[in-house]
Amino acid sequence: MGIFGRKDTAETATPAATPAAVNPDLAALTGEYTIDPAHTTIGFVARHAMVTNVKGSFLDFSGTLHLDGSDPSKSTASLDVKMESIDTGNADRDGHLKSSDFFKTDEFPTMTFRSTKAESLGGDDYRITGDLSILGVTKPLSIDLEFNGAAKDPFGNERVGFEGKAEILRSEWGLTWNAALETGGVLVSDKIKLNFDISAIKNA
Repeated sequence: MGIFGRKDTAETATPAATPAAVNPDLAALTGEYTIDPAHTTIGFVARHAMVTNVKGSFLDFSGTLHLDGSDPSKSTASLDVKMESIDTGNADRDGHLKSSDFFKTDEFPTMTFRSTKAESLGGDDYRITGDLSILGVTKPLSIDLEFNGAAKDPFGNERVGFEGKAEILRSEWGLTWNAALETGGVLVSDKIKLNFDISAIKNA
């Protein structure tokens, strides 16, 4: 995952073929980071009954980042999510998602992401690509990210923050359960929107 330079609105546009310059000050952020679960959200949105969105998140996860301020393409990310921690605000629905119809959490307790590539899109915008594993199926996933900044918190922790988004077709990972609607369409959308709000602490 890259270190993202702040946008300068007064700066003229740079041709797409020209690599984005890296602010030398960002080199100070280079290092190993641990994702802070208490201030991080890993969420998703699915269309329900063709008419509304159901939002959910995972409450138990761990992850690490290696950030390279001099060469963002050398940055990496790793994430492990406990599928039993899924939370959509409805116990019955959560139980169904944990069952053999969906995540089969007894057999596949963990979802993982391991990055394979990081690239600059210009300004604060980056993209990280990696392998997402669900139900024992591994497929590539690209996540668009925006750097929200870096700061030292009142406890002396050096933090960085990111927002990210991606979309997947759940059927590509074997999540195929559905039910037809009398009016046409299906109960649960194949397309799932993923969203990430990440706070990570630099390791001592």
